[in-house]
Amino acid sequence: MKSIPIVLSALALATASLCGQSFADHHGEAEMMTLESVSRGDHRSEANVARNEWRHPVETLEFFGLESDTTIIEILPSTGWYAEIIAPYVRDHGKYYAAHFSPNASAGFMPRILGVFEKKITDRPDLYGRVTVRHLNPPHEVVIAPAKSADMALTFRNVHNWILAEQEHEFFASFYAALKPGGILGVVEHRAKPGTSVQVMKDSGYVTEAYVKEVAAAAGFEFVESSEINANSRDTADHPEGVWTLPPNYRMGDTDRDKYAAIGESDRMTLKFMKPMN
Repeated sequence: MKSIPIVLSALALATASLCGQSFADHHGEAEMMTLESVSRGDHRSEANVARNEWRHPVETLEFFGLESDTTIIEILPSTGWYAEIIAPYVRDHGKYYAAHFSPNASAGFMPRILGVFEKKITDRPDLYGRVTVRHLNPPHEVVIAPAKSADMALTFRNVHNWILAEQEHEFFASFYAALKPGGILGVVEHRAKPGTSVQVMKDSGYVTEAYVKEVAAAAGFEFVESSEINANSRDTADHPEGVWTLPPNYRMGDTDRDKYAAIGESDRMTLKFMKPMN
């Protein structure tokens, strides 16, 4: 498993200095930085900040127990919505690993999204210059951090894809290997109705809490607690194009768009697990 080095040119370093000064002017020194200030920072686009309403990043990260000195792995961070918050927050006192798609992945969109993420972190070294990118591509690439080194691993809205690929057990095993004894695994996932079959989970993108707990337990994790931070009672989880019917995807285009916009983003479980101490 290879880490991706962040190589900065002289121009990039100069830009970093200026950008870092600007960030500090708005948000103070690292010791003064809060999750709230980073989540609304001017390094984030208006569109991304607007989605805080649905994703509740501050409350979610506080529930999982994130601190500024946490060594954290974000699993498949896509283009970096959560990375924009987590990586700057832990930059000076903790460590952020991005367990991202492999450039060798068979699905063409995966290397493309990896490239978008890597551009984000190289464009703002003042924020992301200490990020380490690892590749996660079971069964070929599964070492996402040194064994037993991480305090926390978080994944947001990814489990349904692993179920579709029939690789959910391999993914959870990689998290378990990377976490310290006592380390926390946090899972946010689109929530299916109890009793939903695995096939319907694959088709709809919604997963039952019971199945996530089953897969986590099979990997060795202990369930700690759940939160309704990311619940959405308006979501019935039975839409024509599955979870992708809702924003931000709107897979049905303009058909009933106002209806689905009023529902908002999906109803989501928020589950905390722990790697046992022994």
